[in-house]
Amino acid sequence: MQGKIIKGIAGFYYVYTNLGLIECKAKGIFRKDGIKPLVGDNVEIEIVDEADHTGNIVKILPRKNALIRPACANVDQSLVIFAIVKPDPNYNLLDRFLISMEKQNLPSVICFNKKDIASKEEQDELMAAYSGCGYRVFFVSGAKSQGIEEIRSCLAGKTTVLAGPSGVGKSTIINALYPKANMETGEISRKIERGKHTTRHAELFALSEDTFIMDTPGFTSLSLGDMEKEELQGFYPEFARYEKDCRFGGCAHLSEPVCGVKDALSRGAISRVRYGNYSILYEELKNRKKY
Repeated sequence: MQGKIIKGIAGFYYVYTNLGLIECKAKGIFRKDGIKPLVGDNVEIEIVDEADHTGNIVKILPRKNALIRPACANVDQSLVIFAIVKPDPNYNLLDRFLISMEKQNLPSVICFNKKDIASKEEQDELMAAYSGCGYRVFFVSGAKSQGIEEIRSCLAGKTTVLAGPSGVGKSTIINALYPKANMETGEISRKIERGKHTTRHAELFALSEDTFIMDTPGFTSLSLGDMEKEELQGFYPEFARYEKDCRFGGCAHLSEPVCGVKDALSRGAISRVRYGNYSILYEELKNRKKY
C-alpha cells in the first residue's frame, strides 16, 4: 500500500492512505543506509494491525526534492506568513525566510495576515516594499476569513510549505483553509500523549487529493548558513535590471561610485527596506568568522 507521511515524531510516522491514518515505524534498513523518512515523502507501507491502524514503512519512493529547513520532501512552493501588526513585521527576518527558500530552489509567495486590524497605510508600506521584488503578495485576515479563497487558489494542485515566525496567525490561516486541522492534530496528539498543540515538527494537511499544506515550527531567527557575501545580491532580484549601470563588474552596491542600484534606490525604484536589509546581511556575511 502507498501513502504520504503527514507527520513524524518520536520515531513514529503517520501515513495518509485510503484506509485513513496509519501509524508506522520505519524499517531498520533505512537507518543502516543513513536515510531518514521526511514529512511529505511518498512511501510504501505494510499493514501490521488493520484494526489498530499500525504498520511499517518498507520503501521511500523517489523524491522530487528535499528541504533542509524545514526538513520535508516533495514541496512545490512556500507560503511565507508574517503579520502586518501585532507583532509588527521583522523585515530582516522576512528577507531571511525568502533567501532560505530561494537557496533551496523553492519559489515563495508572501502572505501578510491580520489585515482586519491593520491600517491602509501599514498595508501600503508592505506592498511598496515587497511587490516590486518578484513575489506574489497577499493580504488576508485568517480570523475573519478574508482573502482565504485567493490563497486557496494559489495552493491548488501543489504541496506548499507554510513558514513564518511564531505569533503571526499561521494556525488561524490553516484552520480557515482546512477546518479539520485541529481535529487531526488532536488525534495524533492523543496517540503520542501530547497536550495542547503547538507546532514542533512539520505536519502535512490534505486540502484535496492533489493539494497539501505543510505546517512548520515558528522560527525566531534564521542563519544564512555558508553563503558567501558575493552571492547575496542574487537573492535580491530587483537589483538585476540596474546592475548594467554600475561602473564596476562585481559591484557590491554599497560604497562603490557610479552604482546603478544606488541610483535606483535614490529615485525610489528600489525599496529602502529591502536595500537596508541587504546592507545588514552583507555586513553579517562579511564579518562572519570562518572556522
